[in-house]
Amino acid sequence: MIALAASCNNPPTRQSAAFSKDSLVNTITLLASDSFGGRLPSTDGEAKTVAYLENKCRQMGLEPGNGNSYVQDVPMVRITPKGTPTLSIQTAAGKVGFNSMNDFVVFTENTDTVISIDKAPLVFAGFGVVAPEYHWNDYEGLDVKGKIVMVMVNDPGFTINDTSLFKGRTMTYYGRWTYKFEEAARQGALGCLVIHNTEAASYPFSVVQNSNGSSRLYLDQRGSAAYRCPVEGWVTEAMAKKIFAAAGKDSSLFLAANQRGFRPVDLHVTASVGMRTTVSFSNSHNVLAKITGASKPDEVMIYSAHWDHLGIGKPDERGDSIYNGALDNASGTAAVLEMARVFRSLPDRPGRSILFLFVTAEEQGLLGSQYYAEHPVYPPGKTVADLNIDEINAFGRTRDVEISGSNQSELEDLIAAELKKQNRYIAPDAHPEAGHFFRSDHFSFAKAGIPALSLGPGTDNTEKGREYGRKLMEEYTAKYYHAPGDEYDAARWNLDGALDDLEVLFLVGKQLAYSDEWPRWKAGSEFRAIREKQQ
Repeated sequence: MIALAASCNNPPTRQSAAFSKDSLVNTITLLASDSFGGRLPSTDGEAKTVAYLENKCRQMGLEPGNGNSYVQDVPMVRITPKGTPTLSIQTAAGKVGFNSMNDFVVFTENTDTVISIDKAPLVFAGFGVVAPEYHWNDYEGLDVKGKIVMVMVNDPGFTINDTSLFKGRTMTYYGRWTYKFEEAARQGALGCLVIHNTEAASYPFSVVQNSNGSSRLYLDQRGSAAYRCPVEGWVTEAMAKKIFAAAGKDSSLFLAANQRGFRPVDLHVTASVGMRTTVSFSNSHNVLAKITGASKPDEVMIYSAHWDHLGIGKPDERGDSIYNGALDNASGTAAVLEMARVFRSLPDRPGRSILFLFVTAEEQGLLGSQYYAEHPVYPPGKTVADLNIDEINAFGRTRDVEISGSNQSELEDLIAAELKKQNRYIAPDAHPEAGHFFRSDHFSFAKAGIPALSLGPGTDNTEKGREYGRKLMEEYTAKYYHAPGDEYDAARWNLDGALDDLEVLFLVGKQLAYSDEWPRWKAGSEFRAIREKQQ
């Protein structure tokens, strides 16, 4: 990648003028207007957004993507804490209590309004990973039914900087906190507590506090046989060390957990957890529209974006309380609509079908895309790929793009080939340890075995260089990201780079939709085995 970057002295070139900046702006301006109320799921803002997307797809001549319907119902549950959760441990010397939000944060996906666990054995299970392809099993020989497990965030090897384990500094899904909860549930644990470390998690404990201190949306799992741990949560590293000390252990356990052959440690203490919640149920909606393939209609190429944002919340210094979500992600929604318009204008239909998918509740934890992946309208084994758009480039033309995660699938190679035609390149992931690949809707498709990626704005500005581009991104993150100020601003936005990026995504999708090609996961990807079972 570095050699390619050095060769990109020529200005980027675009092969066509098919994409319309005015069309993008008009859609973004509308969806991010105050009248849409921040597009929070299960509000009037959702109703307006879904109606707009349905009408727009119908006007463009796109077919319904879910049988005779443009929508897919997504059943949800909102779980709101009531009172202050409690967590304590019982040792031979007595009871030790901890402070909610300061020492720990716990929550539940269960719809029981009272969660009470009394004196469950507490076990330290290393990183909580079962990864056959890496010959690693932190649960080997351990029965955790009726027990609570404590596990570390990130992958084995990260704590001691051993790059020979897993993917070195690049986080795999085994390192992501969501995986830790899923694996603990597969093992039948009563609870799972992830030990926070700022470097390993890639964010401070305040992010955990802010994300989990109020109500949370989940998929409504009533009627499902799937088991979830009644208690999930995080503890600070300092609290974990106090628990180790109370159990007669020390922080050397953190280092030991990085060694191959580590076995879980029964701490010989018990934990008690209590929390109360209120629960409400609602339906949200994904929007689906398609172009049916002429020769292979059962094979599907997907373009996706999330339509939702954060709704109405805490006012900013201007007194504005509407979180409009213009860049995040009215822009991606507009881009997928524009992609559909361009494909619809082609004289010949693609051989494969193309699905334009607008998902709900990304901001609540990728819920809409997760629901689609678990309840697919088109089978994963017949789905060629997903190209996801989460925030377009509003910062001007760049020589580079960023993708979420690297060296995962051959989609990356297809993107690189089209970028080269524009005299551009893929920038290396600046923070591979942060696990960005697992933080946008493409990941829900990856978990289902479907090659998927999100393409994001680059920073190597064609006129003013990389440092200038970085400053623009940092300014957006500091001032506008997840804030009421994320509004369309003609004076601040420059969509020329977005048009370059959309052309790349269009040409890659066109190559797949008009051919028999099946992009594959690369060797070492944790999703490769899932795909191989499908085909």
